[in-house]
Amino acid sequence: MKTLRAQLLGIAFSVSAASLAAAPAWSAASILIDADSGKVLRAENATYPWYPASTTKLMTLYMTLSAIRDHKITFDTLFTVSRNANSQGPTKMGYPVGTQITVDNALKMMMVKSANDMAVLLAEGVGGSVDDFSQAMTDTAHQLGMSESNFVNPNGLPADGQITSARDLAILARALIREFPEYSSYWHIPAIRYGRRIVRNYNPLLGRYPGADGMKTGFICASGFNLVATATRNNKHLIAVVLGAPSGAARAMKAAEMLESGFNQNPLAWLTPSLGQVDALAPIDAAPPNLKDEMCGGHRKHAPAEDEDIDADAGGNADAAAAMSQTHSFLLSALRAPTNPQLLSDLGPVDPVVVYTGPTRSPDQLATLPTDDIADEPGKKKTKHKTKTAHAADDQAPAPQKPADKKSAALKPTEAKPAAGTAAPPKKKPAAAATQ
Repeated sequence: MKTLRAQLLGIAFSVSAASLAAAPAWSAASILIDADSGKVLRAENATYPWYPASTTKLMTLYMTLSAIRDHKITFDTLFTVSRNANSQGPTKMGYPVGTQITVDNALKMMMVKSANDMAVLLAEGVGGSVDDFSQAMTDTAHQLGMSESNFVNPNGLPADGQITSARDLAILARALIREFPEYSSYWHIPAIRYGRRIVRNYNPLLGRYPGADGMKTGFICASGFNLVATATRNNKHLIAVVLGAPSGAARAMKAAEMLESGFNQNPLAWLTPSLGQVDALAPIDAAPPNLKDEMCGGHRKHAPAEDEDIDADAGGNADAAAAMSQTHSFLLSALRAPTNPQLLSDLGPVDPVVVYTGPTRSPDQLATLPTDDIADEPGKKKTKHKTKTAHAADDQAPAPQKPADKKSAALKPTEAKPAAGTAAPPKKKPAAAATQ
């Protein structure tokens, strides 16, 4: 396993004209597919098992939207924060036990802030319990063709039994796009506001890569930096999955480079051998690599975080760290260059979607709600300071513990049309031991 891991984690940076033109970014497993046809355009270790981290929340989103489609719940349905949901950590909204939140708001909080407590709230509300919901997630994933996936929780916190692959996540992203196009806003909300607190989406391609429209990031020490990215241009919709990248910047650059190659295919690309359809790729029977030591070992100068732009750490070697930082700077500059506009300049201001606790509010109710009456984030006192953008790691940043006491929100999507029903939740399946 060490040999394989070493091969998967090999990083070779070279600051040259060729590298800047191609804007390469390292990753251990990746895949690029056409969302409409399912055709594989590029693949690297795409069927190797991997820990999904918070990309798991895409499956929780799929299950929740399916329950809405099947008229089991609505976006206005209120779910109550349980002790189990409240105990999740560390990235969470932090509302106390008994707080009620609509499905619509819980989905927004889960997808943008990557709130682990909201994922559990939805799992318990939709499936009755985390165990039943997780088993239903696994069964539904297999029905979609995600044969390598197994879920034991709805948020992606470390667990040995929480497994997927780049191939499976591409299949899931494609299912969301094809089955729930009317709800696509959930996977490209740029930011949310609760009280005076604004949290940007962790996906740095949103607002920076032309055509970017989704989906979800993820990070735990065992998995490295993961990203499911989607983009649309000229009626062409692509899905890129990057797993095990060494930093947030590396995964973003890799995804941007992959998407760009898909949108600008060589006219002679048809001469290259076809990689086939995404669901036809053969799974690999192996255990997922555990990258905990590489990602979060004692050699790190600082703990990795989901919101970092550039990780200037290279195995504790100061010279290598400086070279990596310089290379990343060159690459980002190249990505932003007019001749190679894969990534735009720094993120500008965003118009956040307002989220809140309690029943659904109408636009008129929100418009008449004084700003001073909108509570800050749980555990924070009201302040007259200007709003600041905030970020947190999927599994490492501290989370507030007390509730916001007032409500504010944006409009929820319209109700979905009915479609084929889903199977009832199967029997409980015990959760696996944590990897960290």
